[in-house]
This record gives sequence, structure tokens and C-alpha cells, in this order.
Amino acid sequence: MKSDRTAVSPAEPPRITPVSARFRAMQHRNFQLFIAGQLTSLIGTWMQTTAQLWLVYKLTGSAALLGVFGFASQVPMLFLSSLGGYVGDHYDRQRGVIATQIASMILAFLLAVLTLTHLIKVWELIVIAFLVGIVNAFDVPIRQAFLVQMVGKEDLPNAIALNSSIFNGARVVGPAIAGFAIAWVGEGWCFFLNGLSFVAVIVALLMMRIERREIKPSTDSPLQSLAQGFRFAMNDVAVRSTLLLLSVLSLFGLQYSVFMPIYAQDILKGNARTLGLLMSSAGVGAVLGALQFAARTHYRGLARWIATTATTCAVCLIIFSQAKTFWLCVMVLFVVGFAATSQMAATNTLIQNRVPDELRSRVMAVYATMFMGVQPIGALLAGGMAKRIGAPNTLTVFGSLVLVGSLVFIGRVVMKLGNTQAATAD
Repeated sequence: MKSDRTAVSPAEPPRITPVSARFRAMQHRNFQLFIAGQLTSLIGTWMQTTAQLWLVYKLTGSAALLGVFGFASQVPMLFLSSLGGYVGDHYDRQRGVIATQIASMILAFLLAVLTLTHLIKVWELIVIAFLVGIVNAFDVPIRQAFLVQMVGKEDLPNAIALNSSIFNGARVVGPAIAGFAIAWVGEGWCFFLNGLSFVAVIVALLMMRIERREIKPSTDSPLQSLAQGFRFAMNDVAVRSTLLLLSVLSLFGLQYSVFMPIYAQDILKGNARTLGLLMSSAGVGAVLGALQFAARTHYRGLARWIATTATTCAVCLIIFSQAKTFWLCVMVLFVVGFAATSQMAATNTLIQNRVPDELRSRVMAVYATMFMGVQPIGALLAGGMAKRIGAPNTLTVFGSLVLVGSLVFIGRVVMKLGNTQAATAD
């Protein structure tokens, strides 16, 4: 594809400093537009997520229903992301992302109207969360595959890391704003502001100049086409192993966020501001983790890095599970955010570097299924276990399972196959 980067004279090759290496994907105009729109939209999304969790717990006081809410918002990814990947490989990805953003905007405004008019019920929160999950099942694989059309394969790892930085930067700002907004004006205005925020990303997508890729006609049925992405992922030992470890992290490790309202209100004796600060501390760590990964200019050592970050995340989750003081929770969540995000960025980079472009959306749909698709199962498990043994003990068990998965990965992948073989691109 044609690059939209500023031309550089062959006689004077660009000098790559650590700073410019960390932000090299920003040389692309299309990616600049994407990041600007995404930052605004994602802040709104995190505001809505925080406000929804708080509203569910305020209306019900039930840890189990927090699990049901998490299940409803993410279960569509388990069943529909493959269909989203099929759409991304067979139709225009730019138009696909625009369509998903418009749908998300409509749902945010609907949630705002129901809440501001005091008509909102728990079942309506769960239904809207389910509909948002359906939209995300199409959006995630299409948007992940769309990145390569914005920056090209050379700068793709950096684009993935910077996109993760923006996502987690919004994760810092959004919950903090939501915490104060809930206390001052209520949850409904958080939902309304999220609806407005989608305008920015829609405008940015419309302003992009994307060279149309050739979409090869397929003689396979949709079911056969979907299976191609899964076969590729499972037949590639590096892709399969890192995806399985990511699934363990998603199924168990990332469930700590479901319990944030319980920790904020019941364990730490705080309020909505406490919730926002806890979620923001993990977000700050996640931003730094993504920026640290963005400085990488090669693919060597990815498997070893994935193993290290997964192990670190597991140990910190076990510590957090039994923490009783606010500042200890903040510090440990910072490390959890750093390690988990760095692991996710490394996994995404390894997969995208190995997959052929004609299968990219479908393989990223497998990534989305094994990453986000298993989260609703984990949310139900977390809610059910917390009802019986409490949130802290549930997180202790989950953190221990992530630690076991990390050690298995080290023994069977890093040590057996060798770090270079597991991580090389070709």
C-alpha cells in the first residue's frame, strides 16, 4: 500500500531516537486521525463502563449480578466475533468500523435517556450491555485488522502498542472523571457524554484516505471461511500457545475489575471516587506498559516477555486479593495493569506479524474470542464463587490459576521450543 508518511531523502536516512521509535506509527496521517478520535471516544467508553458497574451495584448490592452484567456484555464476543472476522476479510474494513461506532453511539444515548428519566431497571442495563457486546463482537476483529491498512506491516507493532496506550490512557481518565461525575450529576450524564464522544471517532474515520485493498473472491462457504482462521491459529505453535495463555489471563486474571465496586465500597469503605481511583491506577500502569512495549523495534524475545509479564500479573493479583489498605491496592493494581497490557500487546503483535493479510480479520477474531470471548464465563464464575467464598478469596484462587498457566507456558513453550523459535516472525 502507499505510505502516507512524509518522504525522507534516501541520502539522509532518518535517525531513529528512542522517542521517535516509540511513536513512529504517528508519522502516518491516517493513524494520527485514528488516535485522536479513539482517545476521545474511549474516555467516554470507560466513563460509561464505570458508571454501569456502579449503577448495577447501587440498584442491587449483588456481587452475583455484577457477574451477570459482565457475562451479558461480553458473551456475544464468544459466539459472534468469528462472524465479525469474516465480514472484515470480505468487506471494506473502514466502513465496517464506522458502522460499529454509529451503533455504539445510538446505544449510549438510549442508556442515557433511560437513566436521566429514572426509567432504568437492572434488566435494561443488562440488555443494553448485551447489545453493546454484539456491536463489539464485530468491531474488535475488524478494527484490529484495519490497523495494518493505516500504517503498513513495518510499523504495525508500534501501532498496536500505541493503540493499547490510548485505550489504557482513556482507562485512566475515564473512570476518574466518572467517579466525580457520578457523585455530582449522576450516572446518566456519563452515558450521555459517551454518546457524544463517538462523534469524534466517526469524523476521524471519515477523514481518512485509505487505499482500497483487493478482496479476493472466495469459493468457500462462510462456515469454511471462518474455519480457516481457526485452523491457522491452532496449527501455528507460537500463536496457539500464546493465545491459550491469554485465555487463562482473560478467564481468571482480568476478573478483578468485576469486583472493583465491592473493594471500593465494602473492603476499603470508600465511594464512587474510590472506585474511579482504583480503576485509574490499573490504567496508569497499563499506559506505561504499552508505551514500554511500543519502543520495541524487533520481534525477538516475545515469548519470554509474555511469560514474564503473565507471571508478574499473577503474583500481583494474589497480593491484591488480600489487600486491605487503599494505597497497597493502588500500587499493586498499577503493576497488574502494566503486566497485563504488555502481555496483550506482545500477543497481538506476535499474531499479526505471522498471519497473512487475507486471513487477518478471521485470525484476529480467534484472538478476540479467546481473549474477550472467555471473559463472560469468567465473570459468571467470579460472581458465583464470590457469593460463596467472598471476593478476596475468589481473586486469590483466580490469581493462582493464572500463575499455574504461566509456569506451564514457561515449561512447555519458552524452555522447550526456545524463545527465538517461539517468537520469530517468519
